[in-house]
Amino acid sequence: MEYPTDVLNRMKRVEGQIRGVLKMMEDGKACEDVIHQLSAIRNAVDRIIVNVVGVDMGNCLVEHLKDKDQLDTDKIIKDTLQLLLKIK
Repeated sequence: MEYPTDVLNRMKRVEGQIRGVLKMMEDGKACEDVIHQLSAIRNAVDRIIVNVVGVDMGNCLVEHLKDKDQLDTDKIIKDTLQLLLKIK
């Protein structure tokens, strides 16, 4: 699967945030500050997950339109919802 550039860029941004939090922890920064940054990372990852699921669903629907016998639209929607439920 090929991921859009914006999704990859979001992942790189999260990677940078994680490195920043690790540095904060190594420097003994306040717990409240660390938790605030970790919460921001979690929210960013949640948004990435939704984007990835959306890309996957879009790809499945395109394939379905090419060959209607191969994929069932209801199954695509059900599988996508299951992926979204795994976020939390």
